[in-house]
Amino acid sequence: MITFKQLNKTYKKNHVLKNIDLEMAGSGVVALLGPNGSGKTTMLKCFLGMVLPESGDIIFDGQSILGKYEYRSKVSYLPQIARFPDNLSARELISLMKEIKPGTTREARFIEVFNREKELDKKMSSLSGGTRQKVNIILALMHDDPLIILDEPSTGLDPLSLQELKKFIREEKENGKLVIITTHILSLAEDLADEVLFLLEGNIYFNGPLQQLLNDQHGSSLEMAIAQILRTNKEIAHA
Repeated sequence: MITFKQLNKTYKKNHVLKNIDLEMAGSGVVALLGPNGSGKTTMLKCFLGMVLPESGDIIFDGQSILGKYEYRSKVSYLPQIARFPDNLSARELISLMKEIKPGTTREARFIEVFNREKELDKKMSSLSGGTRQKVNIILALMHDDPLIILDEPSTGLDPLSLQELKKFIREEKENGKLVIITTHILSLAEDLADEVLFLLEGNIYFNGPLQQLLNDQHGSSLEMAIAQILRTNKEIAHA
């Protein structure tokens, strides 16, 4: 579904993405991992058209998407930090999203499982951080799109809400969707991911099945495997 071809992005002298070549299949859960500054957020922003690369190309559903925006109607995107107008309510934001992006929606499911009906008419400025994150999720996932990108989805969620989100992600995978998750909560990635894409200093260090990464790094958990990668990289850098 998604192909990156020789993608390069720099910020001044910082080469953030270095000749990224990558293909992502059309379904399953991919955990996009890496330490801060590894390039994972920049790669997603290049795909979403929020950042333009210096060189390379991105193919989605067989078409180059650089400089185009129509393809985003097929993408559900949950940003890590969403800034809402303080004077609007969640209900008004949902109505606005429906006007911007027509089609069948399923916000009622998330309103029910997150138990947010009583807060729908409150101004965003009066809501707690956890409730604002749930509104963020409702807005991001209310449309039935083939591609879902979740940037740190567990932020601010209580355990019950996180379980509901995991259930939804597994259902979407079973429905043939591609779900890309970035997270620093490695237990979440280990619980959900079929594939792991690990970026390090702008390069793809690993791209493959989760179990293969565990085997390669002789780790009993994803946390141990990632720690071993970072430890090895640090030793090489200081050699």
